[in-house]
Amino acid sequence: MAYGLLKGKCGIITGALDEKSIAWHVARRAHEEGAHVIMTNAPVALRLGKPKELAESLSAPLIPADLTQLSDIERLYDETLRHTGRPIDFLLHSVGMSPNVRKGKAYPEIDYEFYFKTLDVSAISFHKLLQVGRKKGAFARGASIVALSYIAAQRVFPKYGDMSDAKALLESIARMFGYFLGKELGARVNIVSQSPTPTTAGTGIAGFDKMYDYAHKMSPLGNASAEACADFVVALFSDLTRSITLQTLYHDGGFSAMGISEDLL
Repeated sequence: MAYGLLKGKCGIITGALDEKSIAWHVARRAHEEGAHVIMTNAPVALRLGKPKELAESLSAPLIPADLTQLSDIERLYDETLRHTGRPIDFLLHSVGMSPNVRKGKAYPEIDYEFYFKTLDVSAISFHKLLQVGRKKGAFARGASIVALSYIAAQRVFPKYGDMSDAKALLESIARMFGYFLGKELGARVNIVSQSPTPTTAGTGIAGFDKMYDYAHKMSPLGNASAEACADFVVALFSDLTRSITLQTLYHDGGFSAMGISEDLL
């Protein structure tokens, strides 16, 4: 059911790869709620995934951009503003990747060149998006900006590796940059810390199935789905949440508040 929560709004959705992607579901829900969506993904993702298919179904422009490159981000905003004719109302950062995790390197033995890449892709890209967007006047007054995280930013999940560091940095960037954007534009910057979700990136983590099952048994409501996460992100994009900012919001079925569950015992 649609409620018209984003009627008349426009914004950028990053990182929609295929039907497993949370960003894919956010783009569809934002469109259903009346928003005009602009999609972006890295050139390699355009070749390997199905973002073109989604963009066509939503009549959404698809702008290739490597979010680690300032020149690509500048072009992304320039093309978006030409298309919309005005600043954007929302932005979703849904980008993450760890070469160390992909190659099975344990946290104490990570390759530092890989580590820098993890931080750049998964966290510093968010700072770059916000910095360039601010400089270009790309954010409307009262805009809502959301990035996706995981509770490994706060707790130890050994197989999550250096992505834990990246998510902790991502959450810090949201708070720090959110302060400035809030003071200047009344804009909101929040983090959604989602349940383990069987996305393409998530399932690449060793032992993901066991992590997923553990979280499901620990959570009174079970794991939150990608579709439910999209509903929540759309609510954060809407004016109904206009006074929420600088927060890490746990969308995890209650997992983050639990010590132990009877199901596990």
